[in-house]
Amino acid sequence: MTKEEIYGVEQMVNEQIRANTLVEVHHMAYQQAINTGAMALFGEKYGDEVRVLRVGDFSTELCGGTHVERAGDIGFFKILSEGGTSAGVRRIEAVTGAKAVLWAENLENDIKAMAAILKTAPEQVGKRLQQAVEKAKALEKDLQKLKAKLATSQGGDMLERIQEVAGIQLVIAQMDGTDSNTLRETVDRIKDRIGSGAVVLGGVEDGKVKLVAGVTKDLVGRLKAGDLIKAVAEKVGGKGGGRPDFAQAGGNLPDQLPSALDFVPKWIESRLKA
Repeated sequence: MTKEEIYGVEQMVNEQIRANTLVEVHHMAYQQAINTGAMALFGEKYGDEVRVLRVGDFSTELCGGTHVERAGDIGFFKILSEGGTSAGVRRIEAVTGAKAVLWAENLENDIKAMAAILKTAPEQVGKRLQQAVEKAKALEKDLQKLKAKLATSQGGDMLERIQEVAGIQLVIAQMDGTDSNTLRETVDRIKDRIGSGAVVLGGVEDGKVKLVAGVTKDLVGRLKAGDLIKAVAEKVGGKGGGRPDFAQAGGNLPDQLPSALDFVPKWIESRLKA
């Protein structure tokens, strides 16, 4: 059901409640009830005699559980959820009376609480939330731009850390507080700058280890990034994998990251000389 359809059902039912129509209850034979147009739910079992509930000209059905003298006794009707039960059949869940009023009161309290946080009037909550979401998206874009600049800057600085291991250029660095995207971008930039070689970067963010490794395409026949990252990840209690030219991993032993990065040259040397 669409939002408009749900609203339409609520309006229709509440209109009947406000009309306060007299509720009539009759007991009769099942077939007689069906002949009068009473609605029976498929799958329900009925005895020889059934209870027929009639609310004016709006509703006539076989019902054993509605006990109001007039429709107005229901008070208020609010749909909470809807979903499918079978092909072409929808099931709605709703509250009425005191529970519906309690639902409305709780919703009002939630809106007032949000209004207090947003420092606005309750009727302006939707507008202020939209503004907050748009602002957050703009800040996220600015943050990503700054991280990209950081990656460019750090990538250039790391060229001073190039070491030669088993005849290939290798760059290893720890970049704490850096997210995975920035680590990946930094690896790509360093690979572009060195032309031929391997890069391994690691960092700790929110207590978790993030690792990335890159190998230039001319070397993937001899050294694969996936194998390299797996060996490093084991040292920090994690695992990972990826393509021959790029791989990433995670771990949960941040204290072991420095020694894991120190292990890289030894692993590469043993691998290439094997």
